[in-house]
Amino acid sequence: MAHEVKTTCPYCGVGCGVIAKVEENGAVSIKGDPDHPANYGRLCSKGSALGETLDLDGRALYPTVDGKRQSWDAALDLVAETFSRTISEQGPDSVAFYLSGQLLTEDYYVANKLMKGFIGSANIDTNSRLCMASSVAGHKRAFGADTVPGNYRDLELADLVVLVGSNMGWCHPVLYQRLAAEKAKRPGLKVVVIDPRRTATSDIADLHLSIRPDGDVALFNGLLAHLVEAGAIDQSYIAAHTTGFAETFSAAASQSFADLLDATGLPAMQIRQFFQMFAATERSVTCYSQGVNQSSLGTDKVNAIINCHLATGRVGKPGCGPFSLTGQPNAMGGREVGGLANMLAAHMEIANPDDRDRVRRFWASPSIAEKPGLKAVEMFQAVADGRIKALWIMSTNPVVSMPDADAVKAAIAACPFVVVSDIQADTDTAQLAHVLLPAAGWGEKSGTVTNSERRISRQRPFKLAPGEARPDWWQMAEVGRRMGFAEAFAYSSPAEIFAEHASLSAFENHGSRDFDIGAYATAREADYEALIPFQWPQQAGETASESRFFANGGFYHADGKARFIVCDTAAPERVKADFPFTLNTGRVRDHWHTMTRTAKSARLSAHLAEPFAEIHPLDAASLGLADAALVELTSETGARILVRTLVTARQSRGSIFVPMHWTGETASLARVDTLVPSVTDPISGQPALKHVGVSVKPYNAHAYGFAVTAQKPIGLDATYWALAKADNGWRLELAFDSAEDWESWARATLGVPDSADMVGYGDATTGDHRLAFFDGDRLCAALFIARQPVAVSRNWAAAQLAGDFSDRRSRYGLIAGRPSAGEVDPGAIVCSCFSVGINQIANAVTDGCRTTEEIGQCLSAGTNCGSCRAEIRRIIDDITILAAE
Repeated sequence: MAHEVKTTCPYCGVGCGVIAKVEENGAVSIKGDPDHPANYGRLCSKGSALGETLDLDGRALYPTVDGKRQSWDAALDLVAETFSRTISEQGPDSVAFYLSGQLLTEDYYVANKLMKGFIGSANIDTNSRLCMASSVAGHKRAFGADTVPGNYRDLELADLVVLVGSNMGWCHPVLYQRLAAEKAKRPGLKVVVIDPRRTATSDIADLHLSIRPDGDVALFNGLLAHLVEAGAIDQSYIAAHTTGFAETFSAAASQSFADLLDATGLPAMQIRQFFQMFAATERSVTCYSQGVNQSSLGTDKVNAIINCHLATGRVGKPGCGPFSLTGQPNAMGGREVGGLANMLAAHMEIANPDDRDRVRRFWASPSIAEKPGLKAVEMFQAVADGRIKALWIMSTNPVVSMPDADAVKAAIAACPFVVVSDIQADTDTAQLAHVLLPAAGWGEKSGTVTNSERRISRQRPFKLAPGEARPDWWQMAEVGRRMGFAEAFAYSSPAEIFAEHASLSAFENHGSRDFDIGAYATAREADYEALIPFQWPQQAGETASESRFFANGGFYHADGKARFIVCDTAAPERVKADFPFTLNTGRVRDHWHTMTRTAKSARLSAHLAEPFAEIHPLDAASLGLADAALVELTSETGARILVRTLVTARQSRGSIFVPMHWTGETASLARVDTLVPSVTDPISGQPALKHVGVSVKPYNAHAYGFAVTAQKPIGLDATYWALAKADNGWRLELAFDSAEDWESWARATLGVPDSADMVGYGDATTGDHRLAFFDGDRLCAALFIARQPVAVSRNWAAAQLAGDFSDRRSRYGLIAGRPSAGEVDPGAIVCSCFSVGINQIANAVTDGCRTTEEIGQCLSAGTNCGSCRAEIRRIIDDITILAAE
């Protein structure tokens, strides 16, 4: 019978509670959990579509060795034997684990214990190094521990919210909607957005500062100096709870206003307005994300922000504090168990001999890592030069997501032994594995995750893992047993692992460490199953409660005081004569990381279905780039990508934005991190993914194409292609350097049966060719070719895959590429939640709708996650302006 399970969303660090309803036929529907304190029932477009991503297409279903199916025993024996032999011959630092914020805390804990406590190396790092390492380093420098002081409620209690390097509207949409709802209710709440791009988040901003890349340290140093001059600092708090203020203020005050203007590229009036707003507003929260962290100055950026909050005593009080927004669902949980190469479990330190001894005794381990291991970029460099000879990659895709991604791909390909644990069999990384281990996915595995506000929630299974897929913790525990550590890895359930993790957090703690969940050290299976979301810390004997840190001091340095940190304002110059544009990488609204999950949903691909480069209209004009033309980007790494041009004034002059989601599975040449050199923050080791020098030039193809097909294309032979899921099939963007026999190409590539009928035409003079293939009364494929980017209504064409073409006259209408009279063409999708297109919104505006609320009442667009409201508002404004003219 149908049943519901409360679990947690597997996407961003907001950590939304969801309810999965499983019908008797196995169909799964998703809704927000109204009782979860992170989202109170809200979900974004990605979370709402989770039920559409649970198919078995491309799933890894059984272990393979060198591409051939093997039993679990044979595969695990090979992994254990190879790692053991490599360690015996080359030492423990010759092996490494590379983990992921997609793992559950229990998975992370077992991996960390195995590598650091029993193998004896700290060569274990995580893709969280790519998103939050600078925040970790900044917290530890200032607070003495990786502590997030506040919680989400502070966004609604604040009178000023500053968003730095955070497109919250698209990347943390549920938090954005909480903030937007509070601002609508309380217009006195001010929002400042600091970002080179005018993103969707700027829609609710009272002030948008289009700062130069890496100008953040200069801005917040300037703010600190202004706070002192304005008498807005809290001298009592500084004296009682901090050290280093005088030196830090002196360094900040040495920056002239002219230098500040130059470093930030901001108008003087805007800088003064921001400084005055912050100085005058006691309840201030500064949220920051990847635009701060993903920089060679990332740690200094974090500390420059924290300095301003320490100086005003705005830490740990309701509506106050610096707030790091984590990018992944369990980046925080990974930090708690020591998933980073320079950390031990339970927020203890590898560099601290007392901590090493404490953890070794708790684990009863034969040895423990005595020094920090290799951070992500260093790790793959060590794979490349042969220092690491056995590598286990879990639940991540570094061939796409790492900087200098082509070099990472070459390193993995040359590594003597590579193990990959993943749910998908054909990711760019999985294709390089000697041993591929099928992992259980979301909805199949059991464990916990920790969100950005330190809230631990359960992920619960509601369906069986397919084939022979197994949880990650089980895989690592089995290898640990086979390596001779049977007693230490004799886990039978994740509940046992969680209880051990909680016990370690309380072991010899007595308040000396921030992370303590000793209240759950004796949790049993029933307790674990019933676990409700709670914030840490929760010591033994305490009940769960909302918590904040540091309002009254109590920092985790030896003297109990926070540290002001002198921060370097010298922003690096990345652009050069050969690479004059600044590349900024990031995310789009409806996709996640490398799309192993979101690409399965047709409606998530409907908004932005192919890789693109945002470029300012004046830059586009100077380069001879038209909107929707193809553009080639290159960098000093020697790599090149080929993507679609998106001309928009939201982008700053001289800057290019390209999303990071497209892989070798979904596009021909769009792995944007191949362009990013391996430049890192010297303190955190986090790569600088937001500030890269690139060259830009048009790419003029001989022919352009668009296709829809019921079968997934095979053997794609085109200069440019981008593949996306559509309802009932696939949609495909194309470009070619030469003419083809289009019918033969279509039949070979688009899976057209030999018996299929074809309707079409070709014009050699214009280069236009339109072909449609029918299997009975159904369209099995259509191909549109032109000398310029094809003018075809994409969503309408894709919808024809579900059409009935028993009337042969309708087949000729299809190759026209647009609806006939009376048919509805929604246009490009704006609202993914309800599949509402731009034409529908434009028609509603023409019919009298003038606000996003009225559009919502008419079409439902914008009434679910709300991420599309900024776009809807721009459509309303554009049409209203045109009507006025």
